[in-house]
Amino acid sequence: MESYDLVIIGGGIHGVGVAQAASAKGFSVMVLEQTDIASGTSSRSSKLIHGGLRYLESGEFSLVSECLYERALLLKLAPDLVELKPFYIPVYRYTTRRPWILHVGLSLYALQGRLYPAARFCRVPQKLWKKLDGLDTAQLEVVFQYNDAQTDDAALTHAVMRSAQQMGAQFKISATFTGARLGQLGKHTNIIEYWHHDKAKTCTAGVLVNAAGPWVQQVLSRITPTPSQLKVDLVQGAHIVVPGTLTQGVYYVEAQDKRAVFIMPWRGNTLVGTTESTYQGDPMDVRPLPHEQDYLMKTLINYFPRYRSEQRILSAIAGLRVLPSGGGQNRRGASSINTWSRETILHTGRQDPPSLLTIYGGKLTTYRLTAERVMARMIRVLPVRKVIADTRYLKLY
Repeated sequence: MESYDLVIIGGGIHGVGVAQAASAKGFSVMVLEQTDIASGTSSRSSKLIHGGLRYLESGEFSLVSECLYERALLLKLAPDLVELKPFYIPVYRYTTRRPWILHVGLSLYALQGRLYPAARFCRVPQKLWKKLDGLDTAQLEVVFQYNDAQTDDAALTHAVMRSAQQMGAQFKISATFTGARLGQLGKHTNIIEYWHHDKAKTCTAGVLVNAAGPWVQQVLSRITPTPSQLKVDLVQGAHIVVPGTLTQGVYYVEAQDKRAVFIMPWRGNTLVGTTESTYQGDPMDVRPLPHEQDYLMKTLINYFPRYRSEQRILSAIAGLRVLPSGGGQNRRGASSINTWSRETILHTGRQDPPSLLTIYGGKLTTYRLTAERVMARMIRVLPVRKVIADTRYLKLY
């Protein structure tokens, strides 16, 4: 029977991130992915490696610092995959956030980024507004410009996977996790069962990491003894892709319900997103809903009237985030701003030290930091191994 130090359920950015961190520390690793690498939320995000500017509004200063640090790191480690771009925030007479509020927020953002050039901001002179991709200038008061980063989320996930593989991590694709029996702490007695290539298979592991994203609760339900679960919401985020592209950068705008929406260039077209509403049902069945597509198209047209003449959607995608329960919705059915916490929770239940850890939530930007924190929690029950590398210095291709 095969035996590993860690078995990880889920081949999204957090699953491959933990695989990279664990293999860099010399541990034997196997990842079980039910469909394909980055087939879920990790290929359906807003494609941003961002410093977390909007988290300042809810006072999450430490989260902003973490995001800025990890963004700077990824710009160095993956220059072909993560690109710094200008972001624009237009302020109109009718938008909620006034210029002075944004100025204060951007100043705090720059301070959190230690005033490095990538964290600084400016006001775009009025004479240059006409160059901003056809942005509507009626009632426009101010345009702020700052910097953030864009990526191909699926390509980045695959790059992290390759990094883990180079250090010995094994990945089994189209492998369905069917159950696990937790054994004695500190021993390779956790028995994991899965289905792969039309065969039932079994392996043992010292630690089991549940990084299944929207499927985390289903994974926990297949484990004995039954582990505790946190109450969470599945939050659907939809994006649309429309013809035509933007040449100046990414636009951070306020939708009619006051939520933040990004409008950005994407593979020669324009990507608009995201929505935010609770989802109930099988995560495999998540689809962009007609009212979500309409919401995003109306937001796009409000800021870029040129899209009014051809309201054609080339494609639409939807992904699910796992967020702690407690979010609410406004009267239109869209969630009100800042109703869900963006905290990433590493849950081990009552086990200490743990043999099972579940990742709830998580952000694309801070996947590496989350993986390192997972390892810090699990290191006590793992054998001593020779460290191979440090993920802070591993280049991604």
